Amino acid sequence: MSTGLDLRLAPTAAAVWTVTLLGLLVGWGTAAATAAFALLAVPLVWPVSRDRAWARGVLVVLLLAGVAAAGMAVRSYRAEHHPVRQAAQHGERLTARVTLTSAPIPLRGPAFGTQRAQDRALVRATLETADVVGQRVRAGGSVVLLVPTEQWRELIAGQQVTVRGKAAPPRSGELTVAAMQVFGAPTEVSSPPGWQRVAADLRDGLRRTASAELSPAAAGLLSGLVVGDTQALPPEVEQDFETAGLTHLLAVSGANLAIVCGAVLVVLHLIGAGPVLSAAGAGAALVGFVVLAGPEPSVLRAAAMGAITLLALVLGRRRSALPVLSASVIGLLLLLPELATSPGFALSVAATAGLVLLAPRWAAALRDRGVPIGVAEAIAVPLAAHVVTAPLIAALSGTVSLVAVPANLLAGPVVAPATVFGVLATVVAPFSGWLAGLFCWLAAPELEWLVLVADRAAAVPGGSFDWLPGTAGGLLLAGLVVVGLILLRGKRFRVLASVALLLVVLVLVPVRSAVSGWPVPGWSMVACDVGQGDGLVLATGRPEEAVVVDTGPDLERSAACLDRLGVRRIALAVLTHLHADHISGLTGLLGKFSVGAVAVGPLREPAWAMKEVVRDTRAHRVPVVQMQSGQRTSWPGLVLDVLAPDPALARTQTAEDANDSSIVLRATTPAGRLLLTGDVELPSQGRLLASGLDLRADVLKVPHHGSRYTTPGFLHAVRPGTALISVGDGNSYGHPSPFVVDTLTRAGTRVLRTDQEGDIAILPGPRGPRHVSRGDPLRAVDR
Repeated sequence: MSTGLDLRLAPTAAAVWTVTLLGLLVGWGTAAATAAFALLAVPLVWPVSRDRAWARGVLVVLLLAGVAAAGMAVRSYRAEHHPVRQAAQHGERLTARVTLTSAPIPLRGPAFGTQRAQDRALVRATLETADVVGQRVRAGGSVVLLVPTEQWRELIAGQQVTVRGKAAPPRSGELTVAAMQVFGAPTEVSSPPGWQRVAADLRDGLRRTASAELSPAAAGLLSGLVVGDTQALPPEVEQDFETAGLTHLLAVSGANLAIVCGAVLVVLHLIGAGPVLSAAGAGAALVGFVVLAGPEPSVLRAAAMGAITLLALVLGRRRSALPVLSASVIGLLLLLPELATSPGFALSVAATAGLVLLAPRWAAALRDRGVPIGVAEAIAVPLAAHVVTAPLIAALSGTVSLVAVPANLLAGPVVAPATVFGVLATVVAPFSGWLAGLFCWLAAPELEWLVLVADRAAAVPGGSFDWLPGTAGGLLLAGLVVVGLILLRGKRFRVLASVALLLVVLVLVPVRSAVSGWPVPGWSMVACDVGQGDGLVLATGRPEEAVVVDTGPDLERSAACLDRLGVRRIALAVLTHLHADHISGLTGLLGKFSVGAVAVGPLREPAWAMKEVVRDTRAHRVPVVQMQSGQRTSWPGLVLDVLAPDPALARTQTAEDANDSSIVLRATTPAGRLLLTGDVELPSQGRLLASGLDLRADVLKVPHHGSRYTTPGFLHAVRPGTALISVGDGNSYGHPSPFVVDTLTRAGTRVLRTDQEGDIAILPGPRGPRHVSRGDPLRAVDR
């Protein structure tokens, strides 16, 4: 072929992937019909295939697609008619004996109220037996368990346990027979296989050694690089890696395996080993790495992709790499069909294809233009991987990153040594603690560099922009990429593209930020759109400094709001009460901004929340202070008076009273008087009314996201001209209450909601406070 590529198996891989998706997403009937059509067509093509090359290709496609579809029909039928699936359709409670196929993975993400995502963990398992409607059946099939993290933390893959829980139907696109909500500890726990225990001990040894020798960010990152374990990685660092397009470094990927096996090949070459011994050594390293990380689907996928990467980049056999990639895709989908719907699998295949198809050609082109070989490969590899994966990332996230390529260019040179030193530390930790510590110490500069690159790349203004999400957005970007690659073959267009890229980076991105109209000069307070939670920012009158009242339900949104406002220092972060939708963003702020102190009320419940606040503030050397009624704090442009809570009440309150024990603040600002009420409910509102305090305010932050538990008497006592409701779009709580909104509106109050306006700024006006919404920053409304 003129392209020098062997494309014969690529259509077959695409066909197998397609029929597997049909079986997963549509059902066993469609898969069976597809299998029948493909296999019945084989006799029609067979006679022609003897003389025509294209017919032989069609024959291979029909045979393998038919086999894949038939296999999917059988598997889908079994899953859909499984007795446990039938019980799950009715939400029945089950007792089951299962074998764990993964260790418990604590969930991450926004949490609300007294619950947090990390309290629950996800475990994958295979059913051995199950009691269904009082009858024990030998079940088979896979299940997903949602379990208490603390009670399951010590378990590892390979152990058998007995569980009791409520069954529910699984998500679509899976062959899982059921999901089970488990609220207790496992019973009848068996010992794991020896090799699983050895692998778990090695992973634990790495975590212990890294935490003793490295900073928290570097220690968590090392475990992520080596075995894909990010549990110890500070959440704000993980968020930086995602924003910077470096998330692939935190999961076991083909690149990790290629690095380890490549290092083994280099060592064997240096000692004069022959091709057979070198291949055996690299294979042993591959198997050992899979055992260490755990033979889960994502790791097996990475092993296949890593072997292909080695073939293309280490052995240099580019022509054979694409058939091997196609064959690996076919084999993996036949073995693990659920990979067909896995974004990670699609990204791995795309990235590997970019490495074997585009990277060598682009590196050669750069070398022909005088670029040194090492620099050429350092540029070509991340660029090729990013170009081919960008459409998939855009479809999944609805964003396109402008910083991913330079971030990967800067990170690339240190990933290999950090990974190799981490693997060496893991292997020697059981035998020599000081030697493992030495390897961690050698990895420290590389790890700190990666953390710095992620932090700086994530902070670039306009580093990513929104894109049409979903399949349509992915296809649109893919089309643009293909057209661009074709046009870039012309010299004139390459010059024009370079000029256009410089204009985007040097002119359009800064101009877009400058003309956005946000932040509005002179703002006194901003209610950040943090979703279903609270996140308020008060200007202190000092440049780039603010007071924060609550931090929202996740790591990113509150920090992003402060970035947009140009805040660099947080003089005080007030947590009105310790519910997750008010405190979960604190970690993100502590990791990005200079924070003077964190203030909490006298009620230190829920205990888990206070424990996390203490842990995070200690890690950043930020003091925790108590706020209670009667205190006053002031800055040049801000005075805060604490109206509640009374510390005497905290002695009789419990975690159930957290909302009502919220800190209530009266803020005096250049824009007027603001009343910030946290989530106070009826009892606290009654105490405030009975206290005789002057509750009048120009702007009211409505309690508890506008819930029904707000009295008209309290609203009438405040008599605000503007009421702010911090609430999440489409929340399941019914917030805000129509009754509360109607009560405010009838009193002549302008009601503003973050789910409708986005970020809302309050600033001085000629007749009192006015507001500007980030969604329409050119419109300022006087009171």
